[in-house]
Amino acid sequence: MSLSRDAAGNVANVLTEALPYIQRFTGKTIVVKFGGNAMIEQELKEQFARDIVLMKLVGMNPLVVHGGGPQIGALLDKLNIESHFVDGMRVTDSETMDIVEMVLGGSVNKEIVSLLNNNGGKAVGITGKDGQLIQAKKMIVSRKSPEMSAPEIIDIGHVGSIEAIDRSVLDMLLSSNFIPVIAPIGVGSDGSSYNINADLVAGKIAEVMCAEKLMLLTNVAGLMSKDNKILTGLGTRQVDELIEDGTIHGGMLPKISCALDAVKAGVTSAHIIDGRVPHAVLLEIFTDEGVGTLITNQD
Repeated sequence: MSLSRDAAGNVANVLTEALPYIQRFTGKTIVVKFGGNAMIEQELKEQFARDIVLMKLVGMNPLVVHGGGPQIGALLDKLNIESHFVDGMRVTDSETMDIVEMVLGGSVNKEIVSLLNNNGGKAVGITGKDGQLIQAKKMIVSRKSPEMSAPEIIDIGHVGSIEAIDRSVLDMLLSSNFIPVIAPIGVGSDGSSYNINADLVAGKIAEVMCAEKLMLLTNVAGLMSKDNKILTGLGTRQVDELIEDGTIHGGMLPKISCALDAVKAGVTSAHIIDGRVPHAVLLEIFTDEGVGTLITNQD
């Protein structure tokens, strides 16, 4: 089937607009956190996989970090294991940790690997335990209230914070032309497994890999102003001010803080993008407009 003159012109315009971005980002590392609707709806999953494979084919080095909260919750419900949350983090006892490892390191990770491979990529799935990629420690959560003389220490089980990331594991995969797909499970010095927030893992990997971009897929259009408009190009100082005045709050705060930390640590730019938009990753990388909030170290 041949294209009409107008359709052919549109294709040519798209390719012409993409060319300078391809030239600029060839050889660069781009860390993508895969989550939200993009990870649940089948057509969005297929589009995401094609986007990542295309990035690899034009010479970029994508690394995928994924979450899996809804999938974990669904299996816990099926097994009649009640979920509890503290400050948005799932309390993870030993039984729950087994489920987390089964879902994140097993079914979810392997599904993403299969999606990428079926779309012409060469993906390898790993968890942070493989090669001791993500060295972690138990996260300590404290809560203070006016009636308490000292903060209450809350045990949330096998929830971890990152001690170190061994980039040699990722360098080996990238140098062999693989697309790493990383489940956010860390390993303690005693061999214990830890469930770690996927945004945090993506941000720290971006820092350690000196990435060009950190891209966090979400279920919102981007960072919103108080009058409900998308905030696009932001510098780190502006983001700090938006946190200070309460514009950034609630569930968006940890995500933005992760992006902010990455940019302050040397990642060229961080992007909060709407994973509900078809081909959101490609649109953010290869077009002038983009589909979300861009944060850079330029004020």
